Amino acid sequence: MSSQTHNHSHHYYVPNPVAYPVILSLGLLTLASGFIFKINNYPAGRWMMIAGALIILSMVFSWMGKVISESETGMFKSWEDKSFRVGMIVFISSEVAFFAAFFGALFFMRVISVPELAHFDPNYTMYKDFVASWPSIGPGGNVIRFGGALETYKPAANFTPMAAWGLPAVNTLLLLSSGVTVTWAHWGLIKNNRNQLIIGLFLTVALGISFLICQATEYHHAYTEMGLTLGAGAYGSSFFMLTGFHGFHVLLGTIMLIVILIRSIKGHFTADRHFGFEGVAWYWHFVDVVWLGLFVFVYWL
Repeated sequence: MSSQTHNHSHHYYVPNPVAYPVILSLGLLTLASGFIFKINNYPAGRWMMIAGALIILSMVFSWMGKVISESETGMFKSWEDKSFRVGMIVFISSEVAFFAAFFGALFFMRVISVPELAHFDPNYTMYKDFVASWPSIGPGGNVIRFGGALETYKPAANFTPMAAWGLPAVNTLLLLSSGVTVTWAHWGLIKNNRNQLIIGLFLTVALGISFLICQATEYHHAYTEMGLTLGAGAYGSSFFMLTGFHGFHVLLGTIMLIVILIRSIKGHFTADRHFGFEGVAWYWHFVDVVWLGLFVFVYWL
């Protein structure tokens, strides 16, 4: 092998400078600023959020389109493939840490803080009638006098906890099935069976969308009929933070799967080079595993 060929095959591709990161950052700033204005009842907040979201979407589509073009024109070699894999592993590891923090908060509330509040010395607590039970609406309802000032602590509104064996069980079946279909699609790609790849991805996308519809229905039922809201004590806040962030990840994963499906229909990916597919499949399996943890520790136990 000549030195010229050797250098070409081992050269790490460095793209030309682009404005995508700067514009994307401005879009994120606009979206976040709009949210702050919105919750403070400024009319401009709504329009800033819309503008920020549109900027983000346009930049993501443009940027990812450029990366796809670079991949399909042969710019990426073995070095890039290895770095993409390492990058995806680091990204998913950060997501593991993200959800671990929320699961840790749930564990702290259920196992440590709630029992401690209930069993605190009655002579030195403002929550004399608080009971160590879960789901908990949180301490309150006592009238306590501090330094002559009268303060009333009102308990959060009563609510009905979300049962595990309804829509949550259906959603568990949907996500577990989607893990099977995306794996089946991967097998089709490895075997150069394009029809199996496309059908498997289509089924996975359909199952992901079905999950999101079921979760939206669950949230509507919780707010309108069960009294279960973000303000429903420690249970309500932890329930919506954990399931809401997971639902957001399912939405992102579904969008990524739709992109991979479109690319597969266009003939992208080969049996030996298809990390774009693999990276999304890794992410989707991660989403599946997180949901199993949610089903057990948030809905069931």
